[in-house]
Amino acid sequence: MHFPPVNYLAVFVVAIVIFMLGALWYSPVLFMRKWLALQARTEEEMRAQAASANMPLMYTSAFITALLTSWVMAHLLGHFAAAVDPGVMSLNATHGALFGFVCWLGFAGPTSYATALFSGKPKQLWLIDSTYNLVCFMLAGLVLAVWR
Repeated sequence: MHFPPVNYLAVFVVAIVIFMLGALWYSPVLFMRKWLALQARTEEEMRAQAASANMPLMYTSAFITALLTSWVMAHLLGHFAAAVDPGVMSLNATHGALFGFVCWLGFAGPTSYATALFSGKPKQLWLIDSTYNLVCFMLAGLVLAVWR
């Protein structure tokens, strides 16, 4: 199978953006308090868990997952772009964001929703987590479509 060229610098930058968005998304500035409350946890419990966890490994793992998401999306977007007739249309930011939305709609959104249903988690918790994924996918698609 032929893989289209990928801008690996863009993949790396998108992984950093996803990682930093996660830090902001789950911070007190945005959704940390509501996210914790929906899990019936307190900030003190979260701090205690963080103190006993291997935080460098957790952050490294989170960055690797962001890198994997970015890399796969770059390849999918490259295949999509190769299928588009350049004389008719070239990819722009809107196409990239829409591509990210469709990837979320077809893969991340439904599978995470089904998991949340069967695990008994509150729908608001799914909404916080899944909207984070949606924003990540759309940002990744946007950047990777423009910066090819």
